[in-house]
Amino acid sequence: MKHTSPALLLALAFFGGAAGFGLQAVLAAASMPKIRPEYTLAVSLAVIGALVVMLAVPVWRAVRGRLGRRIDPFYATRVVVLAKACSIAGALLTGVAVGFLVDLLLRASPTGDTLARILVCFGGGLLLLAGGLVAEYLCRVPPRDEDDDDRHGGDPERVRS
Repeated sequence: MKHTSPALLLALAFFGGAAGFGLQAVLAAASMPKIRPEYTLAVSLAVIGALVVMLAVPVWRAVRGRLGRRIDPFYATRVVVLAKACSIAGALLTGVAVGFLVDLLLRASPTGDTLARILVCFGGGLLLLAGGLVAEYLCRVPPRDEDDDDRHGGDPERVRS
């Protein structure tokens, strides 16, 4: 699995910002109330970001030989996929929060509560993004040494099995 590219994350953040701004504009044009994110959304995003890092720590310890036992490869795969999903969702939700913020600053006089809600949501999205990237980093396998090939007589097939 390839690492999450910064270009993908930036593109998703831009797309999320455009979608958030457009959604608020459509709601305003239809004379409907605009979306105000709840504080619990930001708390949930931050907790998920912390949990995915906690799930990745045993994988990191096992890869570095500090756990004392092997870890299930299916567990490690699930954790790295969850980490990638968190980083992608975090970039998208951070962009949506930026779109909400831009709409709030351009179209209305920002009230303290609405501005605080959007900024807290932005922080929650950033924490989810950071948690996903950190967990993905923790699940990396270090590069192989040349000594591994020498122990098996230089036969690369025996190393893979």
